Amino acid sequence: MAGSSVDARLQTRATELFGCDYPIVQTGMGWVAYPPLVTAVCEAGGLGIIASAPMTYSQMVSAVREVKENTDKPFGVNFRTDIADIDKRIDFVIKEGVRVASFAQAPSEAMVKKLKDAGVVTMPTVGARRHAEKVAEWGVDAVIAQGGEGGGHTGSVPTSILIPQVVDAVDIPVLAAGGMTGGSGLAAALAWGAEGVAMGTRFLLTAESQVPQDVKDIYFATDVNGTVVSKAIDGAPQRVIRTEMIDRLEKARLMAFPMAAINALKFRQLTGTPLPELIREGLAMKKSQNLTWGQVALAANAPMLTKATMVDGHPEVGILPTGQGLGVIADGPPAAEVIAQIVAEATAALDRIGV
Repeated sequence: MAGSSVDARLQTRATELFGCDYPIVQTGMGWVAYPPLVTAVCEAGGLGIIASAPMTYSQMVSAVREVKENTDKPFGVNFRTDIADIDKRIDFVIKEGVRVASFAQAPSEAMVKKLKDAGVVTMPTVGARRHAEKVAEWGVDAVIAQGGEGGGHTGSVPTSILIPQVVDAVDIPVLAAGGMTGGSGLAAALAWGAEGVAMGTRFLLTAESQVPQDVKDIYFATDVNGTVVSKAIDGAPQRVIRTEMIDRLEKARLMAFPMAAINALKFRQLTGTPLPELIREGLAMKKSQNLTWGQVALAANAPMLTKATMVDGHPEVGILPTGQGLGVIADGPPAAEVIAQIVAEATAALDRIGV
């Protein structure tokens, strides 16, 4: 739980719910949110979340146990709801006593009930007021409301408009996301009625992030106008750094589906997933999201493109998901320094406005 030395203005319903010192969440970024980063964030007083979406079940199990071995602080695991073994994964985090289950897509009502009955905090990400209202009716404990400035899959409503809308619509803790990079953003989020912030890009660019340095350097060199929201990657709007690869994808719409299907098979070979499981996952995705087979192929293609940059260090053939806030991030210190700076900046901002 939060320590007594923490400024009371930064102790919110979110810190109480998560059991952490500060209302700062590191989001479950695919290929980025590995145990070293998650552990560092938790040890510094924030809530770190493991990205299980691109992991096999056994890789997720290893990641959870590694974090537990290196910190006794609460942490979370992020899930894709359309993955074939989602029930097995949920059973595991319940068994392991993981504090938070976060979702990039809305979990089913049955998933929410199962997690809540087991005492696991359930927190989906939403991009619209109506989505927040729907999941709140199902009993989720909190939501991350991500504005259009956010990285990766994102909506179109600006953060400054979305957060007050969602806060007014639900009576559960709301975490503000989308362009959040520092303490002034945290102070603004609190002023909007949110209970804290969730950040992706800021933690991607920290010392514990295993993203190759030459890829981080591309982020540092990109300004706030250097991103684009594209549907060419997987059929859904996704904010990324604009590169030659993105321009080629935008121009190659006619060949996108067959190329995506080939890359989807390559991705499954890399993760060791048997073909029958790949087919089951595709069927689950098609059914849950009412997608065409072409859209399924595109959706399965995205992890390959992200891995090419974030793991393999080949930005020329991959994508670089990012929020617009990257243009104001100039360095990549350890996560503990980032959190300390956010806290100091937020405290100073609250002092200035007399809160």
